[in-house]
Amino acid sequence: MSTLRYTQDHEWIRVEGDIATIGITDFAQKQLGDVVFVELPEVGKTLGAGDAFGTVESVKAASEVFAPVAGEVVETNQTLVDAPETVNDEPMGEGWFIKVKLSDPAAVNGLMDEAAYKAYVEDQH
Repeated sequence: MSTLRYTQDHEWIRVEGDIATIGITDFAQKQLGDVVFVELPEVGKTLGAGDAFGTVESVKAASEVFAPVAGEVVETNQTLVDAPETVNDEPMGEGWFIKVKLSDPAAVNGLMDEAAYKAYVEDQH
């Protein structure tokens, strides 16, 4: 069973066992506009919760992407290097950024669930 959680920086994290897939939300990609470049970390890099791990650039802005939880990068989505627009097309699916082996799987419990994230986004407007 997977667990989906969200951050105030508009990242999502889907946890399956001790592996977490991380990307940016649909709300975030809409705010950015057309994504033209994605910078990803090296596999093997250790991240702390809140660490910037990459950059997403659009025609409007450049924005850092932050790790919702601590862990080691075990995979990066190389599709985004050649086709960064995948972030716009499928932000919650094929547009994922990295997969991380969690240092503390329970840490995701402190993040927002879908209902809390929707309320948070609505409060931002």
